[in-house]
Formats: sequence, C-alpha cells, structure tokens
Amino acid sequence: MATNKIHPALAALKKAGATKVKVAVSDIDGVLRGKYLHIDKFEGATTGGFGFCDVVFGWDSQDVCYDNTEVTGWQHGFPDALAQVDLGTARRVPWDNEVPFFLGDFINADGSPFPVCPRQTLKRVLARAEKLGFAPMTGMEFEWFNFRETPYTWAAKKGVGPEPLTPGMFGYSLLRMADNPGFFNALMDEMLAFNVPIEGLHTETGPGVYEVAIGFSSALEQADRAILFKTGAREIGKRFGIMPSFMAKWSQSYPGCSGHIHQSLSDGKSNLFYDAKSPRKMSKLFESYLAGQVACMMEFGPMIWPTINSYKRLVDGFWAPVKPTWGIDNRTASFRVIAGSPKGTRLETRCPGADVNPYLAMAAVIAAGMYGVEKGLKLTAPPITGTNQGAENIPRAPRSLLETTKIFRDSKIARDWLGDTFVEHFAATREWEYRQWQDAVTDWELKRYFEII
Repeated sequence: MATNKIHPALAALKKAGATKVKVAVSDIDGVLRGKYLHIDKFEGATTGGFGFCDVVFGWDSQDVCYDNTEVTGWQHGFPDALAQVDLGTARRVPWDNEVPFFLGDFINADGSPFPVCPRQTLKRVLARAEKLGFAPMTGMEFEWFNFRETPYTWAAKKGVGPEPLTPGMFGYSLLRMADNPGFFNALMDEMLAFNVPIEGLHTETGPGVYEVAIGFSSALEQADRAILFKTGAREIGKRFGIMPSFMAKWSQSYPGCSGHIHQSLSDGKSNLFYDAKSPRKMSKLFESYLAGQVACMMEFGPMIWPTINSYKRLVDGFWAPVKPTWGIDNRTASFRVIAGSPKGTRLETRCPGADVNPYLAMAAVIAAGMYGVEKGLKLTAPPITGTNQGAENIPRAPRSLLETTKIFRDSKIARDWLGDTFVEHFAATREWEYRQWQDAVTDWELKRYFEII
C-alpha cells in the first residue's frame, strides 16, 4: 500500500513544534519580499502554494507602481500570484530567534513557471544547460560599504553625507577588522549558521568597505546564498548600528562595488573547464563558454548593471572593467581566466556590480556562456595583458541604463534564453527606472547651476 511521505524539512518543523515560518521571494530588483506564515498555513502552502500579491513584479524598489508593464499592473488589479515554497531551501535565522525560513518562487495556475519571476528565470537557463549535459557551478563575491547609520538617521540626513564605518583607504587590514569585531564575527558565524558559508571576508580599499566570497556551489544554491547574504548583512548590521550599502558607486571619490561571479561547468563528477593537456589548462569547452561571454555579454547589460548608479562604477582606470575583454589572471579584464588546478580552474566574470539581483546576474552570465557552448564559438582575440593592453580597438560598454536596455530588448540571444515575456517586462522596468532619474533634480545640478547660471 502506498504511503504519503512527509518532506524531511516539514517533518523537522513538526518535531520542533514550530508555530510560525518566515518565507521570502525576490522581486525584480533583487529585494527580498516576505511574510510570516502560521505553521498550519505553511503546511498547506507546501503542497498547493500560497497567494502573494503580484505587485512585487509591478513596482520598483521604492514601492512605486510601474505605468508601462503588461504582465502586472493597475489594468489587472494586482491579483495574487501563486508562490511555491522550495523546501530544499530550509534554514533557520540565527538573528531572529531561530525562526524557520524558506525561499520560494512563482508559478502560473497550471503549474508552469511565472515568466518574470527572477528565480524562475535562472531555473529556465539552468534547465537548458542541464539538457546539454552541464551543471553550472558558481561563487559570488560582493564588495560593499558600511556606514554608522540607521534608517532614521539616514532619513534625517535626506540622503546626504553618510558616515563611513571606518576612515581611510585600508584594504586587507587586520587593524580595521578589529574596529568592529562584533559585526565582523557575526557575519562569519551567523551566516554559516544560516547556510550561507563564507570562504573569505576582509576589508577592501575605501572607508568602511568589506569584501566577501561566498562558498562555491551549484548555481541556484549560489544565487539563493547571494540574495540571502545581502539581506542578512543588513539585518545583522542593525544590531550594531551599521547600515551596509550595496550600491555600485556611492561616492565619486572611491572605487565602486563589484559583484563578481566565478563559474565552471560540471558533469556531476569533475570540473569540465580543466584540461591538463592544454597549455593554458583550459578545455575547449571552457574556451567556447568564455567566447560566448566575450561575444554577447553586452546584450545582457541591464541584468548585470541594473540601476542608474551602476554606470557610475564603469570609470576607466577605477578597477571596474569597461570593455568585454579576457585575460589570464588579469583583474583589469571583464573575464578573468583562473586556470591551473583540476578543481580550481574557473572563469571570474568581473563586470557585474554589487547592486545586481543575483538570480538575474547569474542567469545572464550563464546564458551568455552557454550560448558560446551551443554555437561552438572560439576565442578570436588573444588575452589582454597589463592594463587593457590589446584592448585598444574594443568598444567600451555603454554608459547608461537606457542604452543597455535598448540593446537588451533588441537581443535575439536574450529572448531565446530568457523568453520574450521576461525581456519585455524587464526592459520596461529599466526604462521606468531611467525615467525616474531623468525627472529628478539632483544635488549635483544644484551645486553646479543654482548660483552661477
């Protein structure tokens, strides 16, 4: 006789006597939106899903509704979409009384993926890679600045003059780590307890800036870890009166903040990017994957540079790469090849900023790479050396969100890998973001024109 087996995660909740569960989903901008559910409601949601207002795909990061989207909007009345819980994401939140926590994504009523859900968009790309016989493995790094601010002090300052956590330019500094040991150790220890293992954490060059490397994993798990790290760092920071900022560039005076993505392909047993017989230790598969990113990464531009501010990071000579170049262990290139060992051979895509939605950035880099694999592309240009030597005739990346969005909307490759509905919706949201900036009067304009012009 058949028996209904209860999922281990749900069985663990019942055994522990949990009365509530926290659930969260990603919106378009990579902001986690969530709620608490009573344990009975949650149990029902594990089989039939639960209602979650589709406005999370119909408004911007400031909760202002788009006026130019079709999938969701006032014309549809912002109904509930069906969110499904991924029981494989089970964890407890160490800084929130160990409350059980789960991530979810969205499906249509017929069970098919909701086309503009960021997590489902990544899953679509990964499913296509899997059909080709490959499992993408990834690791994310974030640089971010930390400030002695709270939401209240920041509101009182009206967005001007945040106080950095520490002074000066002091990368890899043990001394600056000692200035805030509670916060530093909480990030390391509590993130590990939250199933977001950190491989390395150190100060970077700039006042109050840190860099983290999240433990390498399968791509979907890595995107989950990355979005949870960004949210978790902010929540942990509150306990110490610290406000982390993952803006791509908060000050013209300092380097921007990156969101580098390390990648390799696996067959479930070994790293397929490694070839001991190759002079560079790069397999032909690795070369095709890299060639795909060199050829078409710019067509996914708004997914790796999603905000107005993203493009302030793309300054020549300021660490962030500005051209689709590749190099061997060269941090001035957009695509840094790290080759040598069977386990460690990988590609580091250095274009994205810390302001990315991890699901969408991951989907973009993997889609571009897998395009190269599908088409059997070959590297046609040699690696750059030094500071972009060999890149003199390569066009630089566009400098505005509007430019990259137009390229993205017109891209047949993006539409093929991500779907027409997603491309149209995401492009519309980026056009909206550009319009909000275009209408704004900034402090730069006041300082430049108020008295003189």
